[in-house]
Amino acid sequence: MRIEPLRYERIRNMRIDRDLTQQEIAQVLHIKQNTYSQYETGTLNYPLEVVAALAQFYGTSVDYLLGLTDEQRPYPRRRE
Repeated sequence: MRIEPLRYERIRNMRIDRDLTQQEIAQVLHIKQNTYSQYETGTLNYPLEVVAALAQFYGTSVDYLLGLTDEQRPYPRRRE
């Protein structure tokens, strides 16, 4: 089984497509801007809770952010 690398460019592209700054996304995630910058460049792997928060923020799936699918639409959410 071959494990694909994380798709760092996806979080960058989604941010840019929405005209958001790294600082704005860092504030949403409650992290420093330089930490978020390292996620976008692949210098630092982003933790699962960050992936989940970004997927929810952007209205997409974790699979899309991880590069497991090219479909941006999220799966139906579980009912609470």
